[in-house]
Amino acid sequence: MRGICKRRKFWIVFAGCLLVFFILSEIVLRYAFGFCDALLYRSSDKYEYIAQPNQDRIRFGAHIHYNSYSQRSEEPDSSKVRILGLGDSVIFGGTWMEQDSLATTLFSKETGMQMLNISAGSWGPDNCAAYLKEKGTFGASAMILVCSSHDAYDVMSFTPVVGIFPNYPDRQYKLALWEITDRYLLPKIKGIFNSVKAKYDPDAAVVEQIKNGSVAKKSPTFDSGFDELKAIADSLDIPFAIYLHAEKGEVAAREYNEMGQQIISWADSAKVPMLKGIDSSEAMDMYRDDIHLNEKGQRHLADCLESMINDYKSDLK
Repeated sequence: MRGICKRRKFWIVFAGCLLVFFILSEIVLRYAFGFCDALLYRSSDKYEYIAQPNQDRIRFGAHIHYNSYSQRSEEPDSSKVRILGLGDSVIFGGTWMEQDSLATTLFSKETGMQMLNISAGSWGPDNCAAYLKEKGTFGASAMILVCSSHDAYDVMSFTPVVGIFPNYPDRQYKLALWEITDRYLLPKIKGIFNSVKAKYDPDAAVVEQIKNGSVAKKSPTFDSGFDELKAIADSLDIPFAIYLHAEKGEVAAREYNEMGQQIISWADSAKVPMLKGIDSSEAMDMYRDDIHLNEKGQRHLADCLESMINDYKSDLK
């Protein structure tokens, strides 16, 4: 009888310890790391996908804010000169990047103008153009596209990603322990034991290809979004310029690859002003991987955007 009581006591203590561990883990993962507070996305039949509107998140210690137009910015302010900052994950900054460290946020604070951050991971120029055709241009006085060499052929494919790939969730996990297990631990375990090549989401696929030096053309034709963005700017009679962000390997080589050269040729023929990242002294210590910028890189990008817009100050309405 005494042995049965000891075993029962052991299991009660064990269950209590598990419960305490579960509660403490949930608290730490939620409030210290931002689990169950992921940036959420929605699908679009016009521009593939975008962050859901009206989000205010704290994820991995970084503040992430999206306005009612799914822009990583405050609401468009009609009392300020507005500039459209268009692009992909480079200008978006990533969920680990603090809102106040973004190039677009720094630009807005330092110039007194407002740069609206219209971007998403692995967007190409055609995604940006499709967004503007649906949402409008918000009374903008200028448009700046931040793009990279691989964007030359980064044409929309409408392959479903939202709610399918971990980096594009459409709903929150109920439990932080389940999120860290399902999104991070299980994929790593499967990767170790699975000989089949991992299937990456669009943005991660680009990074992996750049890392391996094998960026593939997603389309046989040059991205029509470049022409579409220029046409939108021309129709409004506002300036349109490009910042050609260099991939890390291009910084090391001090020259753009073949696709980057094609973007440069297009800009020359279309008479679209361009600032090349290589010429603006982008450096190896500004990157957190083979393409995305760290805080120092975002600071540099903000300086470049401010320099670019200064060329048009007298023409801004």
